Amino acid sequence: MKALIVNDDGVDSPGLAALARVAVEAGLDVRVAAPHIERSGASASLTALEDDGRLEVSRRSIAGLPDVEVLAVHGSPALITFVASYGAFGETPDIVLSGINLGPNTGRAILHSGTVGAALTASAHGVRSVALSLNGLGSSGWETAEHVAERAVRWAMEHLEPGEVLNVNIPDVPVDDLLGLRAASLAEFGAVQAEITESDEDYDDNEEDDGTRTVTVSFRSIDIHGPDDTDAVLLSRGWATATVLQMPFEVAGSDLGGLEFSRDGETVS
Repeated sequence: MKALIVNDDGVDSPGLAALARVAVEAGLDVRVAAPHIERSGASASLTALEDDGRLEVSRRSIAGLPDVEVLAVHGSPALITFVASYGAFGETPDIVLSGINLGPNTGRAILHSGTVGAALTASAHGVRSVALSLNGLGSSGWETAEHVAERAVRWAMEHLEPGEVLNVNIPDVPVDDLLGLRAASLAEFGAVQAEITESDEDYDDNEEDDGTRTVTVSFRSIDIHGPDDTDAVLLSRGWATATVLQMPFEVAGSDLGGLEFSRDGETVS
């Protein structure tokens, strides 16, 4: 089974190397293609730095994995999985593994995650994907992260359906302190809250004013609360969590009465 390893922390991230090791040990045919710099918060954007319209790619390496091809791509994580689905880096992958991200990707805030965005973009092309995140700085949790990632990747290889994403969050604790791995629903919130801490409000009517204004946005951790079966709550208590995601689709059975019309202007009934 061919695997593409991607992330949003950049090609030199220790989490990327950890996930590549897990994939190799699981028996996957591994290729790594990751952003050349950090692209956190990129969501599913398809952006790139181009040279004459061409996507720039350079070769790198991961210590201890001399046989694994590693590519630094001047593009967003989602763009990497997008072009990979068309054979940009060799044969189309059977599975995409995204991470291991530093910082949690829980709740509805996964909308903004480059880690999850890369996995969801792959899933839109019918590829099964796993997104993995470590809730912390990795100071004590890399062994735990690899332990959980190994289990999650092997499960996904056998059970995850094409087009689905397994989103996994791992507490930054020693292996002996890990409570286990549990299925979880998405929380209604993420791990941080955005706030506008400063904004220009004075608009002077003078000819020298170029119209430029500034807004200062800060992010702070929030108190974790809510139902006991959500990913954010379980993660804060020391559980690794797993949630299956799919790309967004239309809401079946929506009543759009009064909106539709035909060419002659008549309302469609």
